[in-house]
Amino acid sequence: MVVGIRRITLLIQDNDSLKGKRQVLKSIMEKVRNRFNVSIAEVGDNDLWQRAEVGVCAIGNDRAHVNSVIDKALDFIVGLHTAEVLDHGIELINL
Repeated sequence: MVVGIRRITLLIQDNDSLKGKRQVLKSIMEKVRNRFNVSIAEVGDNDLWQRAEVGVCAIGNDRAHVNSVIDKALDFIVGLHTAEVLDHGIELINL
């Protein structure tokens, strides 16, 4: 079993409230969840208006497939153009 985890730091420009941030994040997370069948959640920078840290997780039997799904999810988030990706990191764990 392989567990893939990606941490993504986002910048939400022209945002002036936590409510606005939550709307943008909710939209991004719903689209990613529906398209890639992964788990995604806000995992950091909860009290900052323009920054967010989200975690994406996928699980499977094939390391290459899990890595590919997580990479495609990142590319999808970049392609949405609703938030700028500042940083990201990935970890693949064999269990």
